[in-house]
Amino acid sequence: MTEVAVLQADLAQAGYIAEPSLAAALLLMLDLQRPLLLEGDAGVGKTEIAKALAAVRATRLIRLQCYEGLDTHAAMYEWNYQRQLLAIKLLEQDERSVFQKEQDIFSERYLLKRPLLEAITCAEPPVLLIDEVDRADEAFEAYLLELLSDFQLSIPELGTVRATSRPLVVITSNGTRELSDALRRRCLYQYIDYPEPEKELAIVRLKAPQAAPALARQIVSFVQGVRRMELQKKPGVAETLDWTAALLRLGIATIERDGAERILSTLGTLIKTRDDRAAFPREAVARLAAAC
Repeated sequence: MTEVAVLQADLAQAGYIAEPSLAAALLLMLDLQRPLLLEGDAGVGKTEIAKALAAVRATRLIRLQCYEGLDTHAAMYEWNYQRQLLAIKLLEQDERSVFQKEQDIFSERYLLKRPLLEAITCAEPPVLLIDEVDRADEAFEAYLLELLSDFQLSIPELGTVRATSRPLVVITSNGTRELSDALRRRCLYQYIDYPEPEKELAIVRLKAPQAAPALARQIVSFVQGVRRMELQKKPGVAETLDWTAALLRLGIATIERDGAERILSTLGTLIKTRDDRAAFPREAVARLAAAC
């Protein structure tokens, strides 16, 4: 077996079905020690890649969930102000110089490590997942460049903290805003699309082995048909698996045209907006079911 095929098999063991191109990108990421930027619509499995990689490497997964307004302190470090105030009170009678007292107060024992600092100070290389980086603002994205280029972070009170070991960095983006060229230059790149029918069927069989083969094929055919519709939010792999679980829970063993009413009762696991739900009257569901 080639290295790519071996990694594909290892990822499958960890619960992730990967195409050869993705497995090759992960191998290059490991060999070149470069961050990997995964881009694609929400729900296509980008976050699961980092989880599976951590399982394959038998290492920690450290996740930084990005959001609007995320600042450097929440991502990198914070000082334990309560303990510092207590220490200042205890040091009032200390005869050392102010400089020496400050060095004591601003030492690592009062430092609360957040995901970025935690990742570069681990003894063994963890997988660092910077999830949905496009939700953070451009200022935070620029701040990441030091980490991605030199694997170090600057703390004004302590100086530069260099990586004990290089984390395996996986960055995901849903494409809600364009990322900077500077960030892209520092990363390897892989676009993750909605899965082809064969891959999605393999995922359903892996994650929901209790589903009969015929039902699994019908589920994938139905979901693939839904994705071809003009929707605000196309269902991702997670929705496919949720819908599978809902069908099994309600004892629906086959998807039939005449069973549209029962299918309608489960669509809350597959369709996630009010406007999209309006696109699924009984007749539309029956058409999709008949095509399975």
